[in-house]
Amino acid sequence: MTNAKKAITREDLMPLGEYGKIRRDHRRTLIATKAKRRIHVGPYATFHFENYETMWAQVQEMLYIEKGGEAQIADELEAYNPLIPQGQELVATLLIEIEDEGRRRRTLATLGHIEEQIVLSFGEHRVVGVPEDDVERTTEDGKTSAVHFLKFPFTPSQAKEFKEIGRQATLGTEHENYRHTAVLLDDAKAELAADLD
Repeated sequence: MTNAKKAITREDLMPLGEYGKIRRDHRRTLIATKAKRRIHVGPYATFHFENYETMWAQVQEMLYIEKGGEAQIADELEAYNPLIPQGQELVATLLIEIEDEGRRRRTLATLGHIEEQIVLSFGEHRVVGVPEDDVERTTEDGKTSAVHFLKFPFTPSQAKEFKEIGRQATLGTEHENYRHTAVLLDDAKAELAADLD
């Protein structure tokens, strides 16, 4: 059973002066955590599985860099709290990363609705990613965005099975123009399993 927090509140945030004192050490520690939560699928797709810790750090960084004061806090909490898993789900940011701008544009034009074709598989289970629906991320001409936000909703039995030690899990894209699968390493799977109640 996880005791992970499900939302960042105003009281959870550090004053900028205090955060500045721990910022370097905290970022160094977070790099190791984020590395376990980052899954590469094929040559271009990278999934960053988010949790309270990664989103807390993101909010603190935005406040530290932009220094928007109290007025900024509510906006940051509204933006990043939805990316914290709520106990029966995993939450990921999908980035399609291609350095060359022309190649990126051409590739994205062939990947329309890829965000609807992401699957986490383990045992007999397939948990299909559900894209954030606040904005349509594929244009009418079939070009997808380079950034997507996905939730993977689990049933209680799926969550229990996913947490089993030794149970292999894969993350895959099933788009006709981008069919790739990655096996979750044990440390990555254990890290993600901690997000599930």
